[in-house]
Parts: sequence; structure tokens; C-alpha cells
Amino acid sequence: MGDRVGIRLLGPLELRTASGGFVALPGAQRRAVLAVLALRLGRVVPVERFFELLWGEEPPARARAALQGHVAALRKILVGTPFDLGTRAPGYLLTGPAEQVDALRFEALAARAGEHAERSGPGADAEAIGLLERALGLWTGAALADLPDTELRRALAGRLEEARTKGLIGWARLRLRQGSGAAAVPALELRVRADRLREDVVALLVRCLHQAGRPADALAAYHHARQLLDRELGMVPGAELRAALSEVLAGGPAAGPGPGAGPAEPSTPRQLPRRPAGFVGRDAESRWLDRECGPGRTGDGLAVVAGPAGAGKSATVVRWAHRAAGGFPDGQLFADLRGFDPAGPADPAEVLGRFLLALGVPESAVPEGRAARTALYRARTAERRLLVLLDDAHSAEQVADLLPAGADCATVVTSRSALESLVVAEGAAVLRLTALTGVDALRLLERSLGPERVHAEAAAAEHLAGLCDHLPLALRIAAARLAARPGWTISGLVAELADEHTRLSALETDGEVGIRSALLLTRRRLSPPAADLLTLLAVHPGREVDAPVAAALLGTGLDAARAALGELAAHHLLGESAPGRCGRPGLVRAFGAELLAEQPAGTGRPALGRLLDHYGTAVRHCGEHLEPGQDGHDGAHPPALLPAVSDTRGALDWFRAEGPTVRALVGRAAGADPARAWRLALGSSALYGGSGRPGDWLDCLQAGARAAERCEDRVATALLRGATAHALIALERPEEADAAARRAVAATTPADGPAHVRALAARSLGAALLGDHAAATRSAAAAVALAEESGSGPLTAHALGHAASAALLAGDHQGALRRARAARDQLPGHPATAVHARSMLTEARALQALGQAEASELAWARLLVTCEQAGFAHLRAVSEQSYAAFLRALGREAEAVGHLRSAVGLFRPHGHQAVSSPGRAPAAAGRSRRGGSSGAAGAA
Repeated sequence: MGDRVGIRLLGPLELRTASGGFVALPGAQRRAVLAVLALRLGRVVPVERFFELLWGEEPPARARAALQGHVAALRKILVGTPFDLGTRAPGYLLTGPAEQVDALRFEALAARAGEHAERSGPGADAEAIGLLERALGLWTGAALADLPDTELRRALAGRLEEARTKGLIGWARLRLRQGSGAAAVPALELRVRADRLREDVVALLVRCLHQAGRPADALAAYHHARQLLDRELGMVPGAELRAALSEVLAGGPAAGPGPGAGPAEPSTPRQLPRRPAGFVGRDAESRWLDRECGPGRTGDGLAVVAGPAGAGKSATVVRWAHRAAGGFPDGQLFADLRGFDPAGPADPAEVLGRFLLALGVPESAVPEGRAARTALYRARTAERRLLVLLDDAHSAEQVADLLPAGADCATVVTSRSALESLVVAEGAAVLRLTALTGVDALRLLERSLGPERVHAEAAAAEHLAGLCDHLPLALRIAAARLAARPGWTISGLVAELADEHTRLSALETDGEVGIRSALLLTRRRLSPPAADLLTLLAVHPGREVDAPVAAALLGTGLDAARAALGELAAHHLLGESAPGRCGRPGLVRAFGAELLAEQPAGTGRPALGRLLDHYGTAVRHCGEHLEPGQDGHDGAHPPALLPAVSDTRGALDWFRAEGPTVRALVGRAAGADPARAWRLALGSSALYGGSGRPGDWLDCLQAGARAAERCEDRVATALLRGATAHALIALERPEEADAAARRAVAATTPADGPAHVRALAARSLGAALLGDHAAATRSAAAAVALAEESGSGPLTAHALGHAASAALLAGDHQGALRRARAARDQLPGHPATAVHARSMLTEARALQALGQAEASELAWARLLVTCEQAGFAHLRAVSEQSYAAFLRALGREAEAVGHLRSAVGLFRPHGHQAVSSPGRAPAAAGRSRRGGSSGAAGAA
């Protein structure tokens, strides 16, 4: 029954050389390399696969070099044979005729036999028997027995042995059907001795013994198997074995299998859901799944696809599975694990039962307990090439027993949770499915609405995609509403969705499918602290949060807050936008607002108070780097952790991320908690001044001033008006600035200390800008005298810095130089404060006006370095522009152009104007060659 082959794997590994004879290759590892290449003939075998076969989980340090040596030796041996061994990323590829590899020839002969057996008639049966006998005749011993004993070798050998057993079963059934079952008895007895618990083989042996006229031996074979099943598995014989016993006891002739029975068992499950319609995008994700779980994978065959509700996890995986199904000839299993179902997640034991039935286990043979079902499932999948999809998993524990045992099986799990335990325990690879790209989101809309309708309102369509967070589910619902109403416009639906209070209602359907429904299912699986945080995040007006903010909202310690925040991120209700910071999608923000609205009135008020205290202390902590000795007001709830900043740049970087939240909080709390609101606005003033966003600065201060007026706090109102004057100066609105400063002066007296000093300082600058130098000088002198009398170095530096700017604007260059240097002397340990940098700007301009070009250039250079190191973007832009004017005056046009370009690049992000060429007067320089509002911007 033998067939000419070139590589033998079904027994001791041998290779037919160019001389025509078989030789046994030296070295178990070299034989293993050839074996895995031959089994995957025509497919690339990754290097890691060789490592696993040769050394298991612990390859030596020189594993790659050893593998290269084996490959080089095999290439020499294969010369003159029909096989060629080449290098192909990420490993090696063996090509050649498949019919000359005995294991592949066995598969081909068995497949042909199956086709013949499915036809009726003695001729087809005889042909199938002949093919199977040729296939079985290829075996010369145990498969791959002379390879290194690793887990992968055992898995590969087990798969080959399983194929041999299936071929034997098919052959014996055909013999039984032809009435020649006696011929199959010796082979079946050998197989039963090798695997005593294979009920299908034992049942065939019982029938063949009975047909051979040996009923006593048939009964003995049955009872021996029954005792083994009871003792080792705690099971009773299944339906097939009991039916064989019944035939023996009936005493009639043994019945063979019915027409059409052949070598293949009717246990190839095809359980994939239908292919999703209207699918777009996810090409990169499909390629990732190919690498991790596809038939030619380089990964370990276990993947978790995690993502938020509505991201299209199930659709992505099912679509990929349909494409990959051909590489899993033993079938595909699918289970909806209902991880977030209100009725609770699916019981793994029930899922195992369904899987066993799909794999051909008779219902009567399915064990009762989960452990026994798991053992049988592992046994049934050990030698198969299956694809298993586990959809909507709740936890790693739910999934663990559903993982197949076969090395050639692959499993893909979807979940709203990251299932980190599965990654740790089983080495699963994780793909985090995020929202669609903008292009794919529009393609999805076009699928439902037609390209013409989308292109006609292109801007509205992009806005609609953004309001849907680019999530496929939300986009499909929105598109379905528009498709059902041809008279609607996309912009009309955008207007409806723009209101966060009604957005989720607009994205619901008549059934159970909807964004709110999906988010509610996720929320039910959260711990109480995480669920509380999801609700209280509605109090936070920003898009991003960190652990200290979460601690403030919850009123807990930092560890508990981190745990709650991590749980929300694990369920993809938050996404990590930067290390330690989590962003909230718009739909989740709307959901949180709904949750908070459902709570009793006032539920969010304590959280808002804690949040205001957190930010109030944080801005003063950061502001201390820019303006030491701020007038602080301690809140009732100190933050769990202050921002980790150690210098001015770090403080400004923190504030650039948190500034929008601070401004929104001041506006929100101005009515509900005005005392905290004005304190937060005042505490953030120095940071706004340093960050160079005067428009936002002004908005925040005006909201704070209204809150202070509501509290009828005269001093607080004056402090905020004085700060408002500086923001207006930065915006080049000197008349309004001077009016605000005069109101602050009028509302305070010297007894009010710092509030009056700051008001006078602001008034000195406002008056100087309007040309009232006498008033400016009086106010500056009064501010300096009161500050010096207080003994406060930071306050005195503040007053002197303003006096220097006023003197510069008045043309008193020597006085400006003297006061600017005196201001810096007040803060010897703070070389990067706002006062320090602005005084350096005044000094550079004063030296320039005094004709001291060399000293002025040195001052400009020091100023630019200080601004760059400290992160004073706006002040650096003003300095670059002024330095360019200085260089142009010296005739150094090329250098001037470079600094002007730097100024333009720095001004532009903040919405300011700057000159575009050195031939134009600086736009911010405005009014006079003594500095104009350019000097004012620097002093503000």
C-alpha cells in the first residue's frame, strides 16, 4: 500500500536523497526543523515557531544562531531533491511537491476517500476503502517520535495521530458497511489499546467483532470501555457505544453505518454569525488579527479585542473570521457570552455543553459538571484546527475554560474590559479598538445615505461624525434616522445632537439597540466607587481628568481614586489621552450628565466644592513659581495630590492643559459657589499672564469679579479688577484697562495692603499708556512706598516692575533701568518669575534707548533664554519682535528677519498679530518709540 514520498513524517523522520534512498537525518533538532517546514509546506514558518518546537518556552541565548546552522545544513542535504528551503520574513519557507510529503499525501488521500464515501453504491465504497488503505499504509510508526519532546511537538504529533484515527474509523465503517468488518478488527484493537477512551473506536470494534461472529469478545470490549469511562472520567457510555451494545444483545447481524457514512465525522461546526453588512474600515485591525490568530499567524493564537460600547468589536471580529475560516478546516465555534447583559453573563458550563454538542459529542455523553465538561472539551479540541470566537466576555475567569487545547486552534475574545488577567495568565495579545477615522466615519454615512447626500453637506457630515464620537453604532443610528426621513437635512440632525442633554435620546432606536442602552449595560458592571465617579465626572467641565481630580470628586484618597479611574478606563468609558490623564468621549460626558440629573437635587454640590478647592490650591501652588508670595485662601478640602511641577515651565505646561477647565469651573461656580469661584479666578491670574492667552484670562477674571461682587467682597473685587486691567493691557485695550485700574484704586485704601498696592501698580501702567505720566508716576511711587513698608519682597518686586515700565513709557530710561534692576533684586532666589522676565525686558529696552547697544544686546540674549527656559511663550514673542527691531536699527536685517519669523510663529497660536517683515513697524508697538503697547504687553 506504499506510495513514493520524499519526506517521511508518519514514523521516524526520513528524507529521500538525490540517490533515491532514504536516510535518517542526524540530530533530533535538525529533524524537527525539517518536520515543521514540511508540515507547513508552502507557508512561512516564523522563527519563534522553531524556537517553540526545539526548546519549548525557554530557548537558549544562541537559539537563532543554532537555528541558522540547522537551516544551512538542511539546504545542503536538500540539493538534488524536489524541495527548496529559502529565507522569507519572518522565518523560513520550504517549497516542493505536497504529494511527496507523506503527512500531506495522507490528508489528500483521506479527503478523496471522503468524497467517494459520500456517494452511494458498492463501487464508491470500494474506491474509498482503497484510498484509505493507501493513506494508512503511509504510516511506519508513531508520528514525529524522534523529535525533541516539547509541548509543540506533542501537539503536532497529536494532530497527526488524530487524523490517523479518523482515517481508521472511516475505513472500518466502510468495511462494516460492506460486511467485511472482521478485516478491521486487528487495526481497531491496536487503536483501542493506544487510546482506551475513544468511544467511537470502541463502538466500531464492538460492531466489527459482532459481525465477525465474536459476540462474547464484543461484549467484553464494551464492558471494559464502560469501566474505564466510569473510573477515569466519571461518565457513562455515550449513545453510539450503547447502540453498538444493543445490536450485540439483539443477536441479529451487525448493522453497519447508513448510506453515505464515510471517514469524516459529522462534527465540523460552522457557527459564525452572518457576515456584517455595510462594514467599512478596520483594515489595520484585520491585519493584526491575521498576525495573531490567522492560519499563517506569527502570534500565539489568543487575542482580546477590547473597546467601548458601540465601537464595532463584534462586527470587526466576525468579518475577519469569515475571511480566515478557510484556514480552520475543523470548524468555527461561536458563543455570545453576554458579559454585560442585564440578566447576567453566560454560564461557561452551558457554553461548554453547546460546544461539545457542536463537536460531535452525543447529548447523553455530555458530562454534568463544569470541570468534566472542560476536560472533555480540551480532549476534543486537542488535535483539531478550530477557530473559536468568544463575544462580549465579562471576565477572564468566564473565558478561561472555553479556550481550546489544540496548538493549531485560535481564539478571539471581544470585551468592553481589557481582561488583563487573561493577558497575564494566558499570554493573550490585546487590540484596543478605538473610534473610526474621520474618513471611515464619512464612508459609513455614505453607505447608508448615499455619497451625494453626504457630499452636499460635507461640513455638517463631519460635524455629525464628531458628535457621534466616530463610533460605528452611533453613526449607524444617526444614518438610519436620516435615511428614514429623506426630507431631513444632516445639519438639522447636527443641531439636535449638539445639545448634550438630548444627544443620547436622539441616538436611541425603537428596540434595545442604542448608545444609552449600551452604556447602561456597562455601568451595571462597575463597582460602586467607579459608578459614582462616572456620575460625578459630570461636575467636571473639562475633557480630561487625572487621579487627583478623581480623588477630589469622590472625596477619597488617591489609591481609591486611581482604582475607580482605572476601572472606567478598563471598561473604555475613559481613554488615556496622556500618561496619567484620561479623556472622556462626548457621548460618555452626555451619559454622565444624565446620570447626575437623575440623582436627588444637590448631589453634585459637595463634589463641586471639593473640585474647586482642588483646583484653587493647585493653581496657587503652580502660580507660586511665576509670582511668589501670592495672597492665598485655603479651601476646606485640600487636594489629595498637588501637581508635580518644580519650575515655571512645568507650572505653565500643567496650566495649558488645565486652563480651559479652570475657566469653565469659574463660570459654572460663579452662581452656585461664588466665594470659591473668585478665589480660583484670582489664583489662576499669574498663570494666565504667563501662558499668553489674554482673551481667556480676561473671561476668567470677569467671571471671578462677578462672583466677588455677588459675595459683596470689596477687596476681592478690587484685586480682580486690578488683574483685569493687566489682561486688557495685554489685549491692547488701554482705555478699558485704565478704567478698571481706577475702580480698583477707588475701592481700596492703604489699609487693604496688597490689594491697594496692586491697584496702584495697575493704575500706573494704565495711565502711562494713555500718556498721563504725572498720574502714572504718582501711582507708581505710592505703590512702591506701600510695598516697601509692608516688608514683602514679592510685593515690592511687583510694584517696582510696574514703576519701571511706567518710567520707560514716560521716557525716563535711567529711572526705568534702575527700577527694573531693583525689582529683580527683590527676588534673588527666583530667577524665572514673571516679574523677573518682564523687568529684563524693560532693562533691555532702556539700555537700547540709552544707546548702550552692547549691553542691550546682552540683555536681549539673556531675556530670550529666560523666556524659552521658563516657557513664557507670549513674552518671548514680544521679546523676539522687539529684539528684531533692535537688530534692524543696527542694520542687521538678516538676523532681524529670523527673529521676526520666530515672533510670528509664537504669536499665531495665541491669536495675536505680529509684523511680517522688518520693514514694517511692530503691530504691537503701536503708539510711540518709547515702547507703546508692546512695552505694555511685556509689563502685563
